[in-house]
Amino acid sequence: MIRHCLVWMHRWVGLLMTGFLVVVALTGSLLAFNAELERVFAPQLFATPRLGVAPLDLATLAEHAQALVPEARVGHVLYAEPDQVLVTFVPRAANGSGQTSYFGVLQLFLNPWTGEELGRRRRGDLSEGWINFMPFIYKLHWTLTFDRLGSTILGIVAVAWSIDCFVGFYLTLPISLRGFLRRWKSAWIIKRHAGLYRLNFDLHRASGLWLWPLLFIFAWSSVMFNIRPVYEWVTKAVFDYQSPREMFASMSMRANETPRLDWRAGLATGERLATELAAQSGFVVKAPLGLGYNPTIGAYVYEVRSSRDVFERSPKGGSAQIIFDGDAGALVRLHLPTGQHAGNTVESWLYALHMARVFGMPFRLLVCGLGFMITMLSVTGVYIWWKKRRARRRSMARAQEASHMNDASDIFDADAVSKASPTGESPA
Repeated sequence: MIRHCLVWMHRWVGLLMTGFLVVVALTGSLLAFNAELERVFAPQLFATPRLGVAPLDLATLAEHAQALVPEARVGHVLYAEPDQVLVTFVPRAANGSGQTSYFGVLQLFLNPWTGEELGRRRRGDLSEGWINFMPFIYKLHWTLTFDRLGSTILGIVAVAWSIDCFVGFYLTLPISLRGFLRRWKSAWIIKRHAGLYRLNFDLHRASGLWLWPLLFIFAWSSVMFNIRPVYEWVTKAVFDYQSPREMFASMSMRANETPRLDWRAGLATGERLATELAAQSGFVVKAPLGLGYNPTIGAYVYEVRSSRDVFERSPKGGSAQIIFDGDAGALVRLHLPTGQHAGNTVESWLYALHMARVFGMPFRLLVCGLGFMITMLSVTGVYIWWKKRRARRRSMARAQEASHMNDASDIFDADAVSKASPTGESPA
């Protein structure tokens, strides 16, 4: 009975998820090579490398960006790639109208060595042309282009997918313990010379088993990205974990549009704190990465590459962060990707694995291929359902036909008996 219910659940959850999984899987295959494809579709956003020349510091780049876009406030400056600086903005308080501001989605790209503008775009807006192709793919992958609603839908799908990973694994297990390993071994094998249905069934079952660890990692990390309360509740139940949302809410900071520390003073304070904290906490600062100011909490965030990082390339996340007061420069909090809390370390690894930021080119190729494999699993699952559904309908049709024939036979027999009776009536 339990197995029957799980089969029903696996079938219908899989069918409901199919369209969503195909979209996120195929877009994810592209995003495994996001940096390279950006250079194909938006080459103007990358500067000509200047070997042996140090890039401008983050404060100088922030000042250049502010001069280029004076009507908004520079929010964050990041060495996004060796030949690219990414600047994002926040609307000024005077612009607050309760509506989404253009500056909330504006990305400005600068030459790291000169501070000159390379280009700008409204993130994910395809009307601007190929320059926004990869951001659009990212938006489609993350929110189906429906912003918060799409993210919530994909979060629900991710929860269902995570649970279904365990359901699907259980259904591959033999019903009886007798000869368990010998019988389960067949579930891992794809029979080459079987019929089309059997081939699809083996592809679905065996591929799901071989890829199970990766499938679960990507399913659960999708929950992490899209439904934080569910992810954090489970993570807290298993690990020592500090929620970034709770950490942010616990900061006793106040909004401050005009900090006493300008960009240069903010950078100098961040560099000083990084040196002090590295000595105290036992990590090594490898390179500066980003500097931002958040007026809603009145604090600067200084990011560095460190020996505690998991990411090994394209440093858009996963870095060590030092948060300090925008007026006094006092340390508010140090966040390290690994080593502080077990749950946060696991989270950093989930993030890096999902974004294909570890293990070099082999893992990126694996992630790209996984997108096609997830699509195959979805398609074969639908095919198996369709074949079984057609077989059930044929069986029901044959049963109904046989039932009609039996009814007709009973009527014929009753009529024959009636005619053979002396009274012309059938016997009681």
